Formats: sequence, structure tokens, C-alpha cells
Amino acid sequence: SGVAWNESQHCRLLVPEQLQLCRRNLEVMPSIVRAARRTQALCQQSFADMRWNCSSIQRAPSFGPDLLTGTREAAFVHALAAAAVAQSIARSCASGELPLCSCGPGPSEPPAPGSRWGGCGDNLSHGLQLGAAFTDGPARAGTGTTAPGLRAVNRHNGAVGRAVLSDSLDTRCKCHGVSGSCSVKTCWKGLPDLGEIASDLKSRYLAALKVTHRLVGPRKQLIPKEGDARPVTEMDLVYLINSPDYCTPNPQLGSLGTQDR
Repeated sequence: SGVAWNESQHCRLLVPEQLQLCRRNLEVMPSIVRAARRTQALCQQSFADMRWNCSSIQRAPSFGPDLLTGTREAAFVHALAAAAVAQSIARSCASGELPLCSCGPGPSEPPAPGSRWGGCGDNLSHGLQLGAAFTDGPARAGTGTTAPGLRAVNRHNGAVGRAVLSDSLDTRCKCHGVSGSCSVKTCWKGLPDLGEIASDLKSRYLAALKVTHRLVGPRKQLIPKEGDARPVTEMDLVYLINSPDYCTPNPQLGSLGTQDR
């Protein structure tokens, strides 16, 4: 990411569904690279004290079974990556790094007493739109050998990550006045550090629902595997298969083991 992106040299490294998006939006790619690196770091931080410590994410894009087979761990990584890409693009818009977008639109509600809307808010809407196009591309295209159920789960978990990010947008203010009196505050809408999003998603990972992809009425939907489980909501992380215990090495299941850690 330290060099300018080259259409022929760098875009071809991506999966086909992301290739065209890369060629049309070369200037966005450094933001996506930053998001990928932040996802790697935060995943490893979030799970450092657990049996599965997200070390396999360092092999990206050559993932192992722990991140390719619809596990609970894959759900967390998909959600965090989707949130990270959207947040990175939203902030790059606000910083002036991207020529096709700028500050987020001003809030529609009136400001609080003693404050005014101003500054440059993170462009969440642009981040969500372009981020979804990039991270959901492979799952939406329906190509390759990935099973429809796994594509549906990946799409759902990506949407959860972006929904958590959207809910985190809050008001930031800066004081103005004589000697720091804060007689007037300039406020804008901003996104928190991605670490807060990772913490929220970790909680959802612990409460994730095991699902199956089944025909319900005219189309297939994700429904709980256990008949007495609560219905799946748009804020639930979901997974298809149980994870190994991750204590002992098992390459077929994607377990690296915990010995000598």
C-alpha cells in the first residue's frame, strides 16, 4: 500500500468479483488495504487469550478451514472486515483522500442548545455503499465452488458488521469561546475507533446462532438449526458448522493447537 495502485499489476491479485471494482476505483484501494491490516491486528488482539487466537488470519488470502467453512470464527472475521472497509472509506472521504467523495451530509435534526453543526463528519453512507460492493462481491456473484448456504451466511455476517458500524455513529464536538469557556460548540457526526466495533462483534460472536439454509416459502432463508432457538435477527452473527476445540492440532479442521503458546 506504500505505492500507487496500478490497474494491471495490483487489481489482478484480487478475486474476479472484485477485479472490476478495483479497476474503477483505484484510489480507494489504499483505504481497503488499511482496513485489511486493521482487521488482522484487531482480530488477533480480540482473541489473544482464547484457544483460537486468530493467528491463521496472517495467511490471508490463503485461509484455512477455520475461516472457509462457515464457522463461528469466520462469522466474526467477515463482520469485522466489512465494518473495517466501510469505516476506512468513510474516513478517507472526510479526510479529502478520495476525489469522488467528501464530508458526510449534515445531520437533519437540530443541534443541541449552545452548539452548531459544522466540521467534517465521516461519510458513512459512501463507506457503506462502496464497502458492501467490495466485501460482498464474491458472495453476491454466486460464482466458484462456494456453497449457496455459505455465501448467504457470509453476506449476512458482513451486513451485521456494517449495521454495528452504522449504530456507532455519534456526535463529536469541539469547544469555542474565550479562555476555553465553551460558549459555542461545533459538532459533527463521527465513527469510533474500530476497536469498539471489534469489542461489540466479539460479544455477538459469543452469542452467535447456528443456522441452516432452508427453503421457507418461495426462497431459501437462514433459520436456526435448533428448532427451539430464537429467530435470526439482522444483528445476529450466524454460523453453519461447529468449531473444533482448537486445543490440539488438526490441519483438516483448521486447528493449530495451543501447545507452546
